[in-house]
Amino acid sequence: MRDLTKHLPHYFSLFGILLAGFAGLILFSYNKNFQVGIAIATAVSYVSWGIVHHYLHKDLHFEVFVEYLAMSILGLTILFTLILR
Repeated sequence: MRDLTKHLPHYFSLFGILLAGFAGLILFSYNKNFQVGIAIATAVSYVSWGIVHHYLHKDLHFEVFVEYLAMSILGLTILFTLILR
């Protein structure tokens, strides 16, 4: 539990990034091009958050970067499929 409270501010910022991305997708549902831009910005923010988070906790490795990148690409693939259908 102590480890969770140490990371809590970081997780709040991650939640804010994802919530802002989700809200943007909902609010701009009438503009598919803008939704694509929001999805890309959210994915880039997610990867950036992961890099900063792990750098600050001194456990940033190439594998961690690849994991965040893979998850963001998977998320983008799903969102692009839903947005551009």
